Amino acid sequence: MAFRFIHTADLHLDSPLRTLSLRNPDLAELIGDATRQALVAIVDLCLEERVDALVIAGDLYDGDQTSMKTARFLASQMQRLSEAGISVYKIRGNHDALSRITQELVLPPTVKVFGARAETIEIRAGALPVAIHGLSFAKPQAPESLLAKFRAPVADSVNIALLHTSLAGAPGHDPYAPCSVAELHAAGMDYWALGHIHQRQAHAGARTVIMPGMPQGRDINEAGPKTVSLVTVGDDRRISVEERLTSIAEFARVTLDISDAADWRDLVHRIGRALEEKRARTRSPHLVARLKLTGASDLAFQIRRDLDLLKAEAEQRGEAVGRTWIDKVELDLAGSAAVRAGTADPVFELAALMQAEIVTGHGFREDVREMVLELRDYLPTEARRFTGNSEEELDAFLDWLMKESGEDIVARLKAAAPEAG
Repeated sequence: MAFRFIHTADLHLDSPLRTLSLRNPDLAELIGDATRQALVAIVDLCLEERVDALVIAGDLYDGDQTSMKTARFLASQMQRLSEAGISVYKIRGNHDALSRITQELVLPPTVKVFGARAETIEIRAGALPVAIHGLSFAKPQAPESLLAKFRAPVADSVNIALLHTSLAGAPGHDPYAPCSVAELHAAGMDYWALGHIHQRQAHAGARTVIMPGMPQGRDINEAGPKTVSLVTVGDDRRISVEERLTSIAEFARVTLDISDAADWRDLVHRIGRALEEKRARTRSPHLVARLKLTGASDLAFQIRRDLDLLKAEAEQRGEAVGRTWIDKVELDLAGSAAVRAGTADPVFELAALMQAEIVTGHGFREDVREMVLELRDYLPTEARRFTGNSEEELDAFLDWLMKESGEDIVARLKAAAPEAG
């Protein structure tokens, strides 16, 4: 008899909105509820597939949660699994360690939450012996490897281990229970159920090592379809892994070159067509698009001046496509060469002066840098990422900011200038 389970992590239930959807109440409602709906989808999948267990490898919560509404919702979903005879095995990640719900919520006895000391639960799936190993974060920080704290694999059993880890780490991010993939393959476990990294990763080798990614993205930086892993351990102890879609809303970038757009009407038509094409390729029920317009166009000044109007047009086209939302419209535009070349237009002359003398000046750049850092320091921690995670990323942001602000100034001056004639 096979042992089957769903492996997920990083649900971040009721995570605060981190997107400009706050300006659109309908989109805000969709995204604000998406993590809950993803959990419902996971529980539905467990019931449909009649699995033996749900494995949650950390960060079920999103920090210092105090909402009893969250607690009641989670308890109701765990009860659905309990009534179907499906066990839940869960470890606490760095966000769970902050959560009051982690400490206070009473869950059905079919839910096993591993503690800060390594434990091993031995069960049987028919004639197949299975050992499930887990170790939770005791505190939000875990700068050292936790591998040495795990109990040894149980002989003659299929050993499944849950670990919340940043693996080898990434630049600009703190280490969380760091370890190498090679160490995991050498540890003797048959399946490593990992969590923490929000992008899905399957690490080939002697053992099965899976980072499932998060089941629901929360902003454009967590773009693409999100899934969980359906794992089957056969009677011959072979392990197979399938991806199953769980995301309710899928974030995606839609880039459109408008260099040859004839006029405003043609521009809006092209946006609608691009959204239709992206919607057709989107697997999740909802598409949340970050629209980016590029190229050299005679419409550049008008677009910058009337960006709010263009976003409204794009939103209308999204509604017509169905279940398609506009998160933001970004611009990487320049006026066409035909408009700029050979002209004595004082607005263009001012633009050239700004780019050649003012924006490139060291003193101006330092003033802008100081203002940006001062603004960043006033913002809450979760909103400070716009300046990047390094000096190089901050410099790139300043380059973009000065270029875009200069283009916006020129667009408004051009719109206000009297027509020649």
